Amino acid sequence: MVCAALMFALVLVSGVGTLVDGRTLLDESVWVKPLKFGLAFGLYAATLAWLLTKPTRGRRLGRWLGTVFAVAATVEVGAITAQAARGTFSHFNADRTDPVTLALVPLLTFGVMVIVIAQLVLAVVVLIQRTGGAALNRAIRAGLALATFGMVVPVFWMVTEIHSRTVTDANGHSVRMYQGHGIGDPDGHGMPLTNWSVTGGDFRVPHFFALHGIQVLLLITAVLAALAAERVWLRDEKVRARLVGSAVLGYTGLVAVVTWQAWRGQSLIHPDAATLLALAAVLLLTAGTTARVIVTAKRTTAERTAAERATPQPAGCPVPAHPAR
Repeated sequence: MVCAALMFALVLVSGVGTLVDGRTLLDESVWVKPLKFGLAFGLYAATLAWLLTKPTRGRRLGRWLGTVFAVAATVEVGAITAQAARGTFSHFNADRTDPVTLALVPLLTFGVMVIVIAQLVLAVVVLIQRTGGAALNRAIRAGLALATFGMVVPVFWMVTEIHSRTVTDANGHSVRMYQGHGIGDPDGHGMPLTNWSVTGGDFRVPHFFALHGIQVLLLITAVLAALAAERVWLRDEKVRARLVGSAVLGYTGLVAVVTWQAWRGQSLIHPDAATLLALAAVLLLTAGTTARVIVTAKRTTAERTAAERATPQPAGCPVPAHPAR
């Protein structure tokens, strides 16, 4: 939670920086990257802090690993912020003439490894035990699996997409970069704020969607639980778990499609026919499974209600009245 608080404070500072500091790196404010990393790590650290209250086994290991994750994330984002404040690049910076960059780049490189390893072990700690009802368990397990994939994706492009080139930093200095985020176009000529490539593929797209899948699934689980107060057919935990399963299916399909799209060097906002067809298949499959769960649950609830009304009640006992909605 300390890590999350620091990250959200950085979001505020970086937001001010984008307004008052006119310096840019590759056509975006030097403060956009700290803002994005602060928001992403703040959300995930807060989610992880909540998850670590759930395990009944391995609590001490989870606490230590959570601390390792928080420290590594703070160091990683701190190095990113320091480089942004200096008006130069953080990741992929191969400048051997700048002593500060030489000191920070190893932290950025190995920090990612520490974060990924801590995440993998934490995922195992949470996945091997039940942490709540069936719906919540399904959301947590699928969300952690997606988040782990999202953290592995950057490591994949770090070792496979090598595009050495020279660019200019915010101070007008030439800086050698050993790779970039874009596929097909290393620097991507990106979208506003996200800076995701509009001229090629970009592995930051599946990284983002996968990393934040856990928040989406937990939100869906919470909404279903709230709706159960008014929808009788949703009060069955198994029904809510099946609906969460449909959401998992759809969201995992989305992550798979945008990963495949990026791998082929295609921008998120310029999908070809194959990408659109794959997205349509995911949408239809998700809608179909969701509709099937809803129809089955409503029919089962209606049949159960009818059976209860048809059953003779002992004298003085009111007939249950909760029509399915």
